[in-house]
Amino acid sequence: MHSSVIGKIEKANRYAHETDRITIDRLSLTFRGDNDTHRVSLESDHWKCNCHYFESWDSCAHILAIQKILGGMIPETAEASLFQAAPEAVAAS
Repeated sequence: MHSSVIGKIEKANRYAHETDRITIDRLSLTFRGDNDTHRVSLESDHWKCNCHYFESWDSCAHILAIQKILGGMIPETAEASLFQAAPEAVAAS
């Protein structure tokens, strides 16, 4: 194997362990949940999921799972929580 290829592979392995180098700003994926398959996306710090829970709460278990997997690779401004009040509840108060 050519020495420059070996160097690139070694560098890639090092980068793979240094996830703080990576910031994901756009993402689209399919999530196979217990009851259905869902589309989850991240665009401009805003999450979307086509599950029913997301419709009311702007977050869901699918998004939280992806955030756990990605760790610090998503911007802090894109971190979602289930502890936020539902939009309808905030509007009513």
